[in-house]
Amino acid sequence: MSDRIKVLIPEDRINERVRELGSQISRDYAGKEISLICVLKGGVYFLTALSQQITVPCTIDFMCVSSYGADTVSSGDVKIKKDLDASIEGKDVLIVEDIIDSGHTLACLRELLFSRKPASLKICTLLDKPDRREVKGFSPEYCGFVIPDVFVIGYGLDYDQRYRNLPYVGVVEQDSSAD
Repeated sequence: MSDRIKVLIPEDRINERVRELGSQISRDYAGKEISLICVLKGGVYFLTALSQQITVPCTIDFMCVSSYGADTVSSGDVKIKKDLDASIEGKDVLIVEDIIDSGHTLACLRELLFSRKPASLKICTLLDKPDRREVKGFSPEYCGFVIPDVFVIGYGLDYDQRYRNLPYVGVVEQDSSAD
């Protein structure tokens, strides 16, 4: 069996939207410094491109988290695999994420970071799947693309640790004729 990939969002459209987001964020944070917090691993591709488009001073830090519980029922617990290197108290913080679907992990992460007393805390995601949202009233302040409820890869998103390096967002289609 081999995989075929259907392009959902081409590279040029991603680059254009990242430039637009960088301009919007720069306007919104004019005169301030932003602490960008990237959620690893997938978010690093988006963070790199986005940070190059932001014109206000910014710092970068990373977190790696995982949630516990079944896919349909969240325990609300988040395990921190890698925590921030610096304090965010009193800082303007922007969480940079590759994709939001159910919202459980990011909602827990947001609550955790709020407890650390930032001046402000907002979310920027490349992709949003609102049809999968289980956390009501939860949406990012900055969003690259709203996508349908399909499994996507590329631009940091993986399928069994593969495809992260693709410069576009695609959908893996199984080709059973190769058997």
